[in-house]
Amino acid sequence: MKPSLKKELPVIAIILLPFIYLAYIWRELPDKVPIHWNVQGEIDRYGSRSELIIVVFALPVLIYLILLAIPLIDPKYKIKNMGSKYQNIKLLTTLFMSVLAMYIIWSVKNASLFNPNFIFLLLGILYAILGNYMKTIRANYFIGIRTPWTLENEAVWKATHRMGGVLWFAGGLIIVAGSLVLGQKADFIFFMVVTGIIALVPVIYSYVKFKEEEKKVHSS
Repeated sequence: MKPSLKKELPVIAIILLPFIYLAYIWRELPDKVPIHWNVQGEIDRYGSRSELIIVVFALPVLIYLILLAIPLIDPKYKIKNMGSKYQNIKLLTTLFMSVLAMYIIWSVKNASLFNPNFIFLLLGILYAILGNYMKTIRANYFIGIRTPWTLENEAVWKATHRMGGVLWFAGGLIIVAGSLVLGQKADFIFFMVVTGIIALVPVIYSYVKFKEEEKKVHSS
């Protein structure tokens, strides 16, 4: 699945948005700007405004380059079978990273207006979107719920991703709801708990499902 310039142009345009925004407000920024906040949204480190360029590069650009390279190094070329769905995942993930980068730049410009709950809201939306696509992901070594048991058995992969898709979608919506009603510290804990559940449960499920498939083979 070689990259097509026509397909990549919308993604590249999205990647450029944080750079354009940063260039637009560059002269308004002081030499020292807030670079890091704690879970309460309080500034706990300042740095040079030049560090923002690294943030803008590291979020959308680096993620995009990784997603661009994956189909080229996939040893079994399974990802190319996803067709446009992989392109959609790449577009949505890059969009999320670009929005996150612009929000960080906006927070830097406004110093004290950073709200971690907005980050959790974005992550919840991303989880829900990825959950919606999860059932369409073919077995591969890079994307999806890659356990020894899903990679070993195609039926286990499909069953795990059907269940995981529902779980991630529901978990994403729950995180979005939490970000709207919980305080910042509580929302951080809530986010970590929900993320832990939706990450761990599919792993356990894949092992249980693999053992079920093994019993079917041995009993036949």
